[in-house]
Amino acid sequence: MDLKSSQLQVDTWIKEHGVRYFNELTNMAQLTEEVGEVARIIARRYGEQSEKESDKNKDLGEELADVVFVVLCLANQTGIDLQAAFDKKMDLKTNRDHDRHQNNEKLK
Repeated sequence: MDLKSSQLQVDTWIKEHGVRYFNELTNMAQLTEEVGEVARIIARRYGEQSEKESDKNKDLGEELADVVFVVLCLANQTGIDLQAAFDKKMDLKTNRDHDRHQNNEKLK
């Protein structure tokens, strides 16, 4: 997934179908709601909670995509080049954490 083109795709969609972006606080609330839906599926499908009948048809991929969509909206609204930020974060994690996880006895 190319984040730069995904940001552009979301921006185009908002302009053609969404009228305008919700404000940043509304989108933050929306992001929290979408992450909650992901958490509900994971807790019930992969965790110890029993899955309700009404949750069995929920699509985890669709809910994760909702999270990504709102994150892309927030990046667009706040002028963040998410591809550059992600690349920088991956470099940081690679350099900082290379040996950290390799030497973690809990992961062996």
